[in-house]
Amino acid sequence: MRFLIGLVAICACAAPARAATLLQCGRLVDVRAGRVLTNMTVVVDGPAIARVDQGLTPGGAGDTVVDLRTHTCMPGLIDMHVHLTGEYSENSDIERFRLNPPDLAFRSIGFAEKTLVAGFTTVRDLGGQVNIALRNAVNAGYLKGPRIYTSGRSIATTGGHADPTNGMREDLAKPATPEDGVVNGIEDARRAVRQRYKDGADVIKITATGGVLSVASSGQNAQFTEEEMREIVNIAKDYGFKVAAHAHGAEGMKRAVRAGVASIEHGTLMDDEAMALMKQHGTFYVPTIIAGKWVEEKSRIPGFFPEVVRKKAAEIGPLIQEAFARAYKAGVKIAFGTDSGVSAHGDNAREFGYMVQAGMPEIVALRSATLDAATLLGQDARLGTLEPGKASDVVAVPGDPTKDITAMTRTSFVMKNGIIYKKP
Repeated sequence: MRFLIGLVAICACAAPARAATLLQCGRLVDVRAGRVLTNMTVVVDGPAIARVDQGLTPGGAGDTVVDLRTHTCMPGLIDMHVHLTGEYSENSDIERFRLNPPDLAFRSIGFAEKTLVAGFTTVRDLGGQVNIALRNAVNAGYLKGPRIYTSGRSIATTGGHADPTNGMREDLAKPATPEDGVVNGIEDARRAVRQRYKDGADVIKITATGGVLSVASSGQNAQFTEEEMREIVNIAKDYGFKVAAHAHGAEGMKRAVRAGVASIEHGTLMDDEAMALMKQHGTFYVPTIIAGKWVEEKSRIPGFFPEVVRKKAAEIGPLIQEAFARAYKAGVKIAFGTDSGVSAHGDNAREFGYMVQAGMPEIVALRSATLDAATLLGQDARLGTLEPGKASDVVAVPGDPTKDITAMTRTSFVMKNGIIYKKP
């Protein structure tokens, strides 16, 4: 027995230390402090950050050292508004009738990987048919993609922005139910939220106003009563959900904020009262400027959109960047989001340029896509900063994005959960 105990002790002492990955960063963005540090090393132990060293720490035996001395490292980026199971084109209207869920699922594989290698290690997917299955496949390691938090299908009212039967011939349009995401009244609202829980969603998304790309006349009218939205928020709390509200028009936006939603998406026609309410309630704003730019551009192409959509795209698209500028100046909390799937997946980082162009400093824009986005997600304890114990999500770009924000579109290194997906 004494011999066995001694043998166990010797074996324990002789066990080799686990190899680490050392990222030697010429610059590192400390988004919490709002500063850029020079010559730092991020030491990664599997899916977690072990420590962040000042200086360029050399690796030990068996360690992997990644030379990023001419690059700027930062936390993995977070896009708070994407649609990974689609990408809008001139064929999108007819594809609603032609594509089955498996078709959408196979398309989403490429969109997810494009998003990840663009530096976005986490996304919030706000509406789609197969996004819950996509999240599960990524989590299980079957596919390469970002960490996904998803709403499943959006919740709308009859004829509202996310009513899947909009524009359909009546013999093809079966009556939409709360399970499909269409509600009319308090009881329907309860059913819809509970169905999202059953489906395995992470968050609830409602369409508080009309939208640009739906086949319906208004892009801005309020489409829920405040009581309906308040019931959705209250039931969502029972299941641990936050609620995101698509909203272009000011009235629907204000109803949603008073009802207690966590975020307003797009916010195109927000007025001073809406901004004051958002500050009062602590509501985040997710601007999606790139989507506005994209629909405005496509509205000039004859036949690209159905006419009812083209008119809205031309009117609403140009206004989002100006709304963002006013919201930032007013002190509204902002989290990064693009609505990618309207614009092309993989182009997400172009949003940074539009934000800076509208008056947001580069370092603040980077924080909006890291710590602030993680806070809105309720995941700031594990995401959003490069700190010991946090998830080992690290992104790098050449040069210094706090001096040239276009560097964000040239991602050179991507790590998610300690796994390297792209490197110089």
